[in-house]
Formats: sequence, structure tokens, C-alpha cells
Amino acid sequence: MVQQLEKNQKPEIIYPDSDGKPMSDNTEQYKWIVIIKENLEIIFAAVAEVFIAGDLLWYPTEGSRKCQAPDVMVVFGREKGKRGSYKQWLEEDIPPQVAFEILSPSNTKSEMSDKLRFYQSHGVEEYYIYDPDRLKLTGYKREGGSLKAIEKMNGWISPRLGIRFEMTKESLELYRPNGQRFLTSVELEERAIAAEEQAQQLQEQLQQTQEEKQQLEEQATEAISRIQALEEILRRQGINLDDL
Repeated sequence: MVQQLEKNQKPEIIYPDSDGKPMSDNTEQYKWIVIIKENLEIIFAAVAEVFIAGDLLWYPTEGSRKCQAPDVMVVFGREKGKRGSYKQWLEEDIPPQVAFEILSPSNTKSEMSDKLRFYQSHGVEEYYIYDPDRLKLTGYKREGGSLKAIEKMNGWISPRLGIRFEMTKESLELYRPNGQRFLTSVELEERAIAAEEQAQQLQEQLQQTQEEKQQLEEQATEAISRIQALEEILRRQGINLDDL
């Protein structure tokens, strides 16, 4: 006999951690997702309550499987850590404040319209879309109860993130609040190696300086000893240098 659910008992809802879709459709899209996500991680590394994720399912409402997986999302007020998905009702009901989408040829206008409506309905404050194929950057900022298009994105500084957007003829460039350009993992590694080599050179120069200083001190000590020995010889011969 099938056991009947009690009247007030609701069936358990499963919230999948995957929508079955790939993280990216091509290498260019993946590259930009990684660049934005990892550079934001670096910027907010020392801030405990800033959660950043890439391609993570976000469920805004308990009891509903309606969700989106922003290519990159940033949540202020929530601690870093592992998550299979972002269930907003378990996160003090704090929605992601910033969302990024990197377009690929498979994205349709209706799909992107649905994303905009979703982000607008569920509290996103800033929404940025970059199309690397068409070199097109679009941004939205919440004003009142809706997301409004940002008129001029070139030179725009994100109120939440403090990062600057610059469009060149070749690509999008992003800059950290300290003015440093967003770097790829290869560029970061190259800079780390260069910094390590420079530190090693400075250490060697310091070591050489210390050795030279020690040699000078030894030479000075030896010279003083010779002078003192000569003075002693002269005194034995009845010559007092103080009388000269």
C-alpha cells in the first residue's frame, strides 16, 4: 500500500547543483569568465564576507527551481566557502549584487532577455554583459526598482566593485581599484616570477654590500692594529707621538 503524505507535509524539493549545460561554449568565453572571476577573488581576498563564484546555480526562492547561473556573480555580506549552489534563503536572503555574462554565439536574444528580467526581479544591483566576438560591452545599474542601461560604459567604474571598464579596438580591459589591469593566470605567473627574481637580485646585492662592508671593517681594523704596532715600536725607541 502506498503511504499517503499527511495533509500539511510537503514533498521534498530537490535543487540540482547542475543544469547540465557546459560552463562555456568556447575558449574565449571561458578565458573571460576565468579572468573576471579570479581577478575579483584577488581584489577581495582579504575581505571575509565577499563570496565570488563562476557558473554557480542561484536559486532565489525556496520552493521554486527557477534559477540562473551567472558566468560570474559577486555577493557582498556572505562568507567565502564551498557551495554546490547558491540557495538564497540559506544565505540570509542576500542576493548576488553583481552579475557578469560573457556572450557566445549560442546565446539568443530571448535567452538574454530572460536573464535580464530574472536579475531585475531578484535584486541584482549591477549587471554587465560582454560580447568578445562583437567587442560589445553593455551594463545595467539598479535605479529604483529596475535595472537601467548605463549610457557610457567606456571608463565606467563599478560602484560595488570599484573596477574600471575600458574598451579598446582590440578587446575589453578591466582595471582594479589600484589601477592595475586585470591579468591572465599566465601574466600573473610571469609577474610573480619576475618579482621573485628581482627579490633574489636585491638579496644578492645586499649580501654583496654586507660582504664589502665586512671587508672594509676588517681592513680598517688591520690598519689600526698596524698603526698601534708602529706607535709601540716608536715608544720603545723613546719617541712619543703625542710630543710631536
